[in-house]
Amino acid sequence: MTTETSKNSDELRPNFFKKWLTILGPFLGLALVILFFAVLTGSPEKYLSPFNIRIVLSQTVIVAIGAIGMTMIIIGGGIDLSVGSTIALSGVVTALCINTGINPIFAVLIGILVGAVVGFINGLAITGLRVVPFIATLGMLGVARGVAKWFANQQPVNVESTWVNELVVTVPNPSWILVAPGVWITVILAILMAIVLRNTVFGRRVFVIGSNEAAARACGISTDKLKVWIYSLAGLFFGLAGVMQMSRLRQGDPTVAVGTELDIIAAVVIGGGSLNGGQGTILGAMIGALIMAFLRNGCQQMGWANYVQEIIIGTIIVAAVAVDQLRSRKL
Repeated sequence: MTTETSKNSDELRPNFFKKWLTILGPFLGLALVILFFAVLTGSPEKYLSPFNIRIVLSQTVIVAIGAIGMTMIIIGGGIDLSVGSTIALSGVVTALCINTGINPIFAVLIGILVGAVVGFINGLAITGLRVVPFIATLGMLGVARGVAKWFANQQPVNVESTWVNELVVTVPNPSWILVAPGVWITVILAILMAIVLRNTVFGRRVFVIGSNEAAARACGISTDKLKVWIYSLAGLFFGLAGVMQMSRLRQGDPTVAVGTELDIIAAVVIGGGSLNGGQGTILGAMIGALIMAFLRNGCQQMGWANYVQEIIIGTIIVAAVAVDQLRSRKL
């Protein structure tokens, strides 16, 4: 009996360490990035000042909102490479709607729904045409970007001044809300989606389909319908990210957000999401988004060229995927 107990203990120990590595890893990574740049800049009080923190949080909004949707897709065993183009398209559509005199609230809703439509089409291509997610969304990357340029006549669409332009400002008005409205929207959506993924039938099915699609199908889950729902719901978040991008630039630019999908995917993977599916958390993705934001902010404060940032981000993406593969093995 003692031998059997010892054997069970040895089997549980790797799972215990893997669990805590997944939970604490993103927080440790965030702390290291902040410490690194706080020391490297030579003025920690400036890097960690309330003003700079507000800047970082505002810069995090777009990637963080996108990461909420991407977390759902990656947990479900998929991937979406069309996020950047969807953001550009949603931003352009929102700007055009505002300029035509549509109520800003409805303009924002239309921009968000554009993202859902793109996600719905991706879901149909993946389930109906049996195209693998990588190829289906890669194709949509070009289609959505092309449509955005078509709608915008291949030039930025300057938008009239409305409350939409204030969603991701560095210094919010009124000042008592402390941070940009977009930050609070992101926090609320992250909490809601964390609850949905962990405490609803839909959320549990997303994890099941990502862990073992064949088993999910055998249990009577309509996997094709579920995938369409996953991509469509994620598209809502990508559309909202597009609205935030338009708010930040104060124009709908069809050429923006190129490569943003890489930042978003990296944020999810750094936060504990697995590209093999069946694993990930909204909290981890938010920490991953913060890591990317603090990293870019630190590079900017150091005055490093944009190509240096791209090299660092690319290296982090490779490292994040490598860590993901290590997590998938037995420790």
